[in-house]
Amino acid sequence: MSEQQAAQQVDPRGLRFAAGITTVVLALTLILNNPWPLAVQAVVFAISVAFGVHASPYGWLFKRLVRPRLGKPKELEDAAPPRFAQLVGLVFAVVGLVGYLTGAGVLGVVATGFALVAAFVNAAVGLCLGCEAYLLIHRIRTPSTATN
Repeated sequence: MSEQQAAQQVDPRGLRFAAGITTVVLALTLILNNPWPLAVQAVVFAISVAFGVHASPYGWLFKRLVRPRLGKPKELEDAAPPRFAQLVGLVFAVVGLVGYLTGAGVLGVVATGFALVAAFVNAAVGLCLGCEAYLLIHRIRTPSTATN
């Protein structure tokens, strides 16, 4: 596997680890009714979108602290769907921040709540809703090559 191909693959356990941290950060936002944890999470999402999920602070923590204790993964996953999911998370975080910072608290809570549900589902059962959306969009945009 080339270095470029390896950079396009991610350990799914790291994605769930990051989703767990994201769940905690977003829950703190709602519990404390404070936009600052959401702002931090937005920066994490932005780093993942700009540089890849492996470059995110949560990815770095997983790589340095957790993965060495787990050993190599049985399989790797394509990094494109999780990166798209981080973009979706970033959009929800920005909308949430706009809500909180403009006094539209309901918007902030709802946007943060949607992101929290998606992160929790990923952390708890390994279902990445943003990844599934990526795959659906990819299927719709890519013409079928099957012939009858």
